[in-house]
Amino acid sequence: MRDVAEGGQRDPVDVRLAARLAGLRAERGWSLDELARRSGVSRSTLSRAERGEISPTTSLLGKLCAVHGRTMSQLLGEVEEEPAELVRAADQTVWTDESAGFVRRSVSPPGTGLRAEIVESRLAPGADLAYEAPPVPGMEQHIWMLDGTVEITVGDATHVLRAGDCLRFRLRGATRFRCAGPQEARYAVVVLP
Repeated sequence: MRDVAEGGQRDPVDVRLAARLAGLRAERGWSLDELARRSGVSRSTLSRAERGEISPTTSLLGKLCAVHGRTMSQLLGEVEEEPAELVRAADQTVWTDESAGFVRRSVSPPGTGLRAEIVESRLAPGADLAYEAPPVPGMEQHIWMLDGTVEITVGDATHVLRAGDCLRFRLRGATRFRCAGPQEARYAVVVLP
């Protein structure tokens, strides 16, 4: 999590994300205390995220997505403009969690009437992302390794993917993505709810 600089320019995506997080909680009629209990995230962190005082980490968004039954792509898609049929590279939303060494590009964001989405992910050497639970249990993912090497743990099974490899699974429990290096890991994720 990084603090938003006092008086600095706030990223428009972070501003819309903060408002959407507050809106999701309000839609359920939950207090900050209730959301903290359900997500395992402190009340103060949730409050700061909803006010846009911090830019949420991948881990924080993963926990909130699980509580709200959304994929990260769905949540981020809700704060983006309505996607066009043609998504030019320059127009694809990029979200960065510098502290985790994670960059996420929404190549083909969710859209009305479309089931699949494509995400490009990059992990810096040493990056280690763990998700306690799937945002939507049973969600199908296909991970196609583009460059580098990544270790992916799905439930109790750990797989090492190298360029060209593809891992397919349904999310039912915890997952972990680890890049031991020495180079960055870059992979495409096809998500089907």
